[in-house]
Amino acid sequence: MKKLIVIAVAALLISACGNKEEYLRERAAELCKYIPDHELLEQSKDFMTADFYAVLDTMFNHLPEHEAMDHEWLYYFVTGNGGSIADYEVTGIEQTDKTHAVATIKVRQKWEDGSFDESSDVEEHKLYMEKVNGQWLMSDFDGHKQDCIRHIEINRKEQAVRNAMCNYLTKNIAPHYLQGQLCIPTLMIVAEEEGSNETRVWCDCWIDWYNVAGDTLKTVSGGNHSGCMIVRQNNGKPVVTAFEQTEDGAGNEASAKHIFGKHYEVYHNMHSNQEVREAVRKEQLQEYVHSHNLKIRYYQDYGWQAVEL
Repeated sequence: MKKLIVIAVAALLISACGNKEEYLRERAAELCKYIPDHELLEQSKDFMTADFYAVLDTMFNHLPEHEAMDHEWLYYFVTGNGGSIADYEVTGIEQTDKTHAVATIKVRQKWEDGSFDESSDVEEHKLYMEKVNGQWLMSDFDGHKQDCIRHIEINRKEQAVRNAMCNYLTKNIAPHYLQGQLCIPTLMIVAEEEGSNETRVWCDCWIDWYNVAGDTLKTVSGGNHSGCMIVRQNNGKPVVTAFEQTEDGAGNEASAKHIFGKHYEVYHNMHSNQEVREAVRKEQLQEYVHSHNLKIRYYQDYGWQAVEL
């Protein structure tokens, strides 16, 4: 009798383990629907741990869009571009402890009509799961969470320095121009060198004053200020303490070579390229409009056609 009971209990345990593994597989397959691909869906919040969702929300909604070009994995953990859709298959599941599990997922691209893209390879990924309040949620994907956190920290540090530079230009240089309603500098960073007490930033900066006319920023005045800024920490915040600028007129080239030194060629190529300058200006105007919740769609220089943001 005891032997039969032991066998029955063992069978139940095996069955329970099997059911649990099958449940985790099904849950992993469900969570795959919320792996970011071009956008982070609002309902993803219910399928991810709070901290993981917060990290991805910052990446998708609070960092400049152009960074996707430099760090594509931050935005597209799984490929799915050009009309193709990621097709997921959970091939394995391992529960590492009571509240953590790792699913192995194979991904293949298929077209929107359901047919498979024969030219695409099958990729293998890891989906990390965590049990929170009795519910299995996605806690990481391919170990990218820490990469995202590091990138956010770097971005915030860089943005703080750029904000300090813009504040300096707006407060110390912009008042010398004919003023409008908004002063929005454009920063083109040539090079940076970080020391123990200060950061030296070689830059090609442009100041523009605008008036707001409906949904358009109309340029009032502006000018160029190139050189090297010294940025130091003041009570934990970066502050520009000095700005050595290039000279106007005949002394411009000589002063630029002196100030920029080994960075001069990069500066010259950047400064002399109108298309690059306008692309950076447009990009930074987009960021300014977005961060200040302005209902602006265009900007327009005097005598030129309006440019859509």
